[in-house]
Amino acid sequence: MPGLLGRIHVASVPGLLMLLVLWVAFYELAHIVVVLVRHEPVIGWAIGPFGLTLMVLCEPSLFYLWIGFLFPALISGGVLYLGLFTMWSPIDYLHDPVFKILLFAIGLLLTSTVDMIRVIRDVRYPLWGEARVLRSIQLLPSLWTKIHFTPFGYSYVRTHFGFNPTELLQVLSL
Repeated sequence: MPGLLGRIHVASVPGLLMLLVLWVAFYELAHIVVVLVRHEPVIGWAIGPFGLTLMVLCEPSLFYLWIGFLFPALISGGVLYLGLFTMWSPIDYLHDPVFKILLFAIGLLLTSTVDMIRVIRDVRYPLWGEARVLRSIQLLPSLWTKIHFTPFGYSYVRTHFGFNPTELLQVLSL
């Protein structure tokens, strides 16, 4: 496949930007749907450059760990397929089956690799309850995120740790 990149032409830059925004938005929404379907108490949520993260109190079952990986990957693959391989594609490229499979695989790897690592980590080293909340609270500020607590999360942090959420964030960021 020599000269492969020379055969790729962006037909619509706004269309490509819209595809990228929709791809990430639907992928993040799929994660939120999985967390909300579990009906677990939400402590808080964090928003940052890597998307939206919901902090929940309970340890997810193995079934929900895999659903949390597979459902967003399926949504990501669907958006990629519709955006790249249908008549709405903003990119003109070589219609070689190997290239299509490679493009699709790279797109799925970009979105799903971190989720797969999280599933393996949660299966191998499960955390739940306070330990899971503390790990999330300690990790998220290092990723330039802003954490917001729900009313349940505020009361949970107050009763279990003896701090309000602002004090807890200050203590854990030292």
